[in-house]
Formats: sequence, C-alpha cells, structure tokens
Amino acid sequence: MVDPHVAIIPADFHHASDIDAVSDEAYDPQFEALISQMLVRLGEDPEREGLRHTPLRVAKALDFLTSGYRIDLETVINNAIFEDCCEEMVVVKDIEFYSMCEHHMLPFFGKATVGYIPNGHIIGLSKVARLVNLFARRLQVQERLTNQVADTMMEILAPHGVGVILEANHLCMMMRGVSKQNSSTVTSAMRGSFLSDHRVRSEFLELTRPR
Repeated sequence: MVDPHVAIIPADFHHASDIDAVSDEAYDPQFEALISQMLVRLGEDPEREGLRHTPLRVAKALDFLTSGYRIDLETVINNAIFEDCCEEMVVVKDIEFYSMCEHHMLPFFGKATVGYIPNGHIIGLSKVARLVNLFARRLQVQERLTNQVADTMMEILAPHGVGVILEANHLCMMMRGVSKQNSSTVTSAMRGSFLSDHRVRSEFLELTRPR
C-alpha cells in the first residue's frame, strides 16, 4: 500500500545518526544556509559564538526528527513476523513517541498503546514500538498518526482486529494560541473485531486503563 503522505526523497538524501556538531563538518550546506537565513530573519546574528554551529545542529536534528520519511517498512519489521496459533489479545502499552505538528512544526509527544488479536501470525513486540516511531518521525497530525499505525498493523499481520490509542501533549497548544499547559489529546483507531465487537473493544479499553 502506497502511503500518500510519504514525501519523495532524493536517493542521495542523508540521515543524521549523530546530531552533535563537529567543528568544520560538511553536512548539508544548502540546508544550513536556509537555517542561517531564518536566524537573520528572527533578528539574530548566526556568526556570534553561541549560534555559530546552530545551523548545523538544527539541520541534523530536523533530519533525525523526520527520519520516518526515509525508513522502509520492511527494514523496520525485519522479518519479525512469526506463525503462531495464539488468538488472545496482545497489547503493548506506554510506547513513548515524539513527533512534530505539521501546522507549526512544533513537537507533540506522548504515549501509544497498540493492541491486536492474532490470526495465525504474531509480531516481535519491539517492532510495534518501531512501527510507531516510523510514522511519528514525520510532520504529522495525531489523528493521521493513529490511523497509520492501525492500518499498517492490519496490512502486515491481517489479524482479527487492531486497536490503537494515542495520548499526547502538543506544544502548539501549550506554548502559543490558547496556552493550555495541562491539556492533552487522545485519539483512537479501531479495526476489525475491535470495531465490530463491543466485548473486544471493552477488553482492550480495560487493559489500557492506568493501574
């Protein structure tokens, strides 16, 4: 399935695995020049000591924070799907994630819960967290992120059902606009039996409750 929200990235586009700045490092001069221009536009001097390496650091940080555009789903899963007769609900809770709001390019962050009922196959538990990261490390809205995780779980496992719940704090609400520091946003996506069978959905919601 082709994701319409995946950007077309040049083949030679690099990804910063080390986001620290190294003196005289050649990383992405064109990107760094854009960030320098932004600093000037904000009224700063990119040549002053504290900002001298900021364009390099920001370029690396943004590449890392949007690395989900350049990570292949097959690489994330890495063949960690196994045949198994288990048909009981599997829930992975409190998956920390960090993303960036596509409207203001400010962070939002929180925890995800992903549950599914296997239908002949299970997935390595760490891959569930990696799948959340795959979609979180893009410019996002929380609603889309929730649905992308649910749809991909359905696609790769064909389970009886999937449930995904995300709870997040958005800095675009906390730092600007209404400035509500204690607000959080909860989104959910239910597929298969999690949507059609209220008993399955109730069990999932009960398992997600704080203990």
